[in-house]
Amino acid sequence: MSKGPSPILLVEDDENDVFFLKYAFEAAGIANPVQVVEDGQQAIDYLAGNGIYQDRARHPFPCLVLLDLKLPVRMGLDVLRWIRKQPALQSLLVIVLSSSADARDVEESYRLGARSFLVKPLTVNQRLELARAIKSYWLEINQFPTGG
Repeated sequence: MSKGPSPILLVEDDENDVFFLKYAFEAAGIANPVQVVEDGQQAIDYLAGNGIYQDRARHPFPCLVLLDLKLPVRMGLDVLRWIRKQPALQSLLVIVLSSSADARDVEESYRLGARSFLVKPLTVNQRLELARAIKSYWLEINQFPTGG
């Protein structure tokens, strides 16, 4: 039995953003399931396999993390900082997906190891275009590291 594609971990607290991004992914034909956590601490727990995320059959390790910066409990930059301190997660692909285009957020995200920084699209067409770009580049053209 072959397992399906690895999930994408979406770290996003705005339920409208979650809904519209999932819709755009589906419309773009992205087969990877989307696992959603709503705050930075849940993201860390998911990646570490702590608590309710211990069961990797229900919560498989993601191939890609889409990380919002403005989050409850722990901010996105805190999550990035934590990820980069974990030897087993050094090659994990993290894309920041934020409503902020603040130069300091962009600079700090890359300094902490984000592989890309994307500003959340506002329209349905822009979301679909973003989903298609993620599918084409990150899920089809890109070569994933074997560890993680």
